[in-house]
Amino acid sequence: MKWKSFIKNISSDYHTTHPATIKDIGLIKKKLNVDLPKELESLLSETDGVYDQFDCPLLWPINKIVEENLYFRGWEDFKDLYMPFDHLLFFSDAGNGDLFGYAILNGHIQREDIYVWNHEDDSRTWIASSLKEFIEGWITGKISV
Repeated sequence: MKWKSFIKNISSDYHTTHPATIKDIGLIKKKLNVDLPKELESLLSETDGVYDQFDCPLLWPINKIVEENLYFRGWEDFKDLYMPFDHLLFFSDAGNGDLFGYAILNGHIQREDIYVWNHEDDSRTWIASSLKEFIEGWITGKISV
């Protein structure tokens, strides 16, 4: 898949950045103890983030993926409010507090499905069957929260 072309073909309002390095991509595994799904690793090897015309990220850069996941997994106050977050790998947000991510089962992301975590009721709901479907659906408005 050529992610940059795919995104540009959906909407000229979105842009990409420089590719992430193999070392940077490895930070996710090292810091979060999870292997990336092939599609996310492929996208990050082409661009370290996808942004709209206002530079708001549709897909976070690696440093934000690591930062946000460590934040949600590590904040003690969340443990009294929400189910654990260590079984999700977040990579994007909806701009309203809800987050998008992959499910981690037995320490691995076993399926390409994308879920949305609702910050108000702590639900985790399936939203797309792949990163490709998520990106296209979010940009075109077929997917919303």
